Amino acid sequence: MSDSMVNPRNKPEFLRALKESIKRLKGKWRKPRGKQSKMRLHKKGKRKVVRIGWGAPRNLRYKHPSGYYEVLVENLKQLEGINPKTQAIRISARVGRRKRQMILEKTKELGIKVLNP
Repeated sequence: MSDSMVNPRNKPEFLRALKESIKRLKGKWRKPRGKQSKMRLHKKGKRKVVRIGWGAPRNLRYKHPSGYYEVLVENLKQLEGINPKTQAIRISARVGRRKRQMILEKTKELGIKVLNP
């Protein structure tokens, strides 16, 4: 298996402290700041805290799970500099139906992967 196929997302789900016990709290990550917070103190049995060590390997950073680098495309002209072996395109949400269809036809000719066809 090549390096590009390794899944960098094998890390814990980082949730806010006390998320399950306080109903109004959302699951979005917030750094624990309480004076006596067990999570802030990294006590055993408590949730994992976001740290540098949890980052993805350098060769996998900024890559889509498919193994390609994402390039946002808004028009046909932007397809010219795309490398189909390492890059895949994501068509911007602001692109209409007609121009999207033209972009999809051009990508088939060039052999470029589209992440949101």
